[in-house]
Amino acid sequence: MIEFQGVSLVYGKNVILNSVSFRAEFYERIAILGGSGVGKTTLLKLLLGLIRPDEGRILINGRDITGMTEKELREVRKNFSIVFQEGALFDSLSVKENVAFCLREFYNLSEEEIEERVRELLRKVGIEGAMHLMPEELSGGMQRRVAIARSLAACEPKMILYDEPTTGLDPLTADTICNLMKELSQGEPPERRGLIVVTHKVTDAVKVAERFMYLRNGTIAFDGDLEGLVSTEDEELRRFINEIL
Repeated sequence: MIEFQGVSLVYGKNVILNSVSFRAEFYERIAILGGSGVGKTTLLKLLLGLIRPDEGRILINGRDITGMTEKELREVRKNFSIVFQEGALFDSLSVKENVAFCLREFYNLSEEEIEERVRELLRKVGIEGAMHLMPEELSGGMQRRVAIARSLAACEPKMILYDEPTTGLDPLTADTICNLMKELSQGEPPERRGLIVVTHKVTDAVKVAERFMYLRNGTIAFDGDLEGLVSTEDEELRRFINEIL
């Protein structure tokens, strides 16, 4: 269970989040929508304890993470994996070494075991053949796939967090990434792995999510399912989702 209780965050004079509250289960598929600079990515960073709120509490399985030490947060973070915007691969490492990075960091595995696990993860995302390539040799879509494989390497997360995973991709490649996201979150609640995707691309959000939050002026202006989203009478939100109306 994830719970935000009156979470506020201010940068200088800019109110990023203003008393945000919501609850979510790990098996949910959630899209966080909104324009640039409204705090979408900030929510993910708060959820992982990468930044701390100025006010409010964030509970993971009933435990308040806002005052945790880095060591305590490391255990909490095992519930999640994150795919950063643009993939954020290590340019100087091959695909294999990018995915193996977390395996070397967190596990005492032999080189044979690492290679087997890397191949398994790359096979899962459909690019085992790119194992020995460098990031600069990959297309944007392939880089996102490597990033997803790397995010799965450290643990078996209950939920995957995606930060603008289809930004900069052509429609066909974006659709492929959306299909992969759904595949990694297949099954029925409560057993399935959930996801939270931060995006401004509404068409991609509806392909992968079942619950939608719309951020505006530091607050959650909408929180509901697709039926509620498309039938909203909020004029600003209707303009934002115009492409699916």
